[in-house]
Amino acid sequence: MYQDLEQLKRRLPLLEYLQRRHWQARRAGASEEFVGLCPLHRETKPSFYVNARKNLFYCHGCGRGGDLIRLVAWWQGLSFRQTVEYLQQQIPAVDHGASRQQAAQFYQSQLPLHPEALHYLAQRGLHDPAILDALGIGYACGGNLRRHLAAQGFPFEEMLASGLIDLQGRDTFCRRVIFPLRQARHVVNLYGRSILPGLPHRLLPSSKGGLFAWESVRSCATVILVEGLFDLAVLWQAGFRNTTSAIGTHPTAAQWEQLSGFPNRVVYIAFDQDENQAGQRAAQQLAQRLENAGLAAPIMHLPHGHDPNSYFVAGASAADFAACLGAAQRL
Repeated sequence: MYQDLEQLKRRLPLLEYLQRRHWQARRAGASEEFVGLCPLHRETKPSFYVNARKNLFYCHGCGRGGDLIRLVAWWQGLSFRQTVEYLQQQIPAVDHGASRQQAAQFYQSQLPLHPEALHYLAQRGLHDPAILDALGIGYACGGNLRRHLAAQGFPFEEMLASGLIDLQGRDTFCRRVIFPLRQARHVVNLYGRSILPGLPHRLLPSSKGGLFAWESVRSCATVILVEGLFDLAVLWQAGFRNTTSAIGTHPTAAQWEQLSGFPNRVVYIAFDQDENQAGQRAAQQLAQRLENAGLAAPIMHLPHGHDPNSYFVAGASAADFAACLGAAQRL
């Protein structure tokens, strides 16, 4: 959380934010300080100072000071969370596709060099090199991405802004299997799944884009929708190449448009059979929404406690999964 806030303030400097709002200021001597009227209270004599290098402000009139987040919270009357959300919307859109594409290619080239990653994939039921290549799956061992991107001409600021490294130059992804998320053939994000127990999966702090591998699936009249990317990978390996994923159970607006935009499409929903029924409830809600949009949405019922990935790892065959497809029922 702290690193995300620091990155936010770096991408939207305090002085730049004020100047966009027509704050009139003059340079205070030869330093990087600027002085003008305080936006937080009425005054006639400038007493509001901004240090552009430190990205901080202080008003000698009202005694208030701090960073961009504190200024906007006072100025706009917002809570901390509301302020962060507001500022995130103010950041100019920047295309980090080139650095993320290069990182995805680098991680893919690293996968064959690390037996621990290949062993993890085998444990998850993935063993076909052609599928690994088709999905662009890679591996981040950690500690070597910054050096590689620098050699390709990417400055530190770009690596940081893209989310690939932190302020200390460390890899965002470490000991994680990587899936590149593409939209119109461009890498818009990376998904990392840890090979170590206890560590969470991770996405870069930006949009996850459209449905996964949509370019390969978009023309299919019958689509299988799964929660996770390992679910998708084992189904592709088993021959079900009409499988896609929203990377979760709730499609974004862009993903919904993709899913529902084909008249008379059949969408088989193959969500996790969770102990707490979360996957089953999400499947029913999505099926109802798809049916209301004019699509057929049969819900698959895998054996209790399984998702497609664990089902195949447990020994299921393509014929077993096809039988589950045949038994899927609409609401």
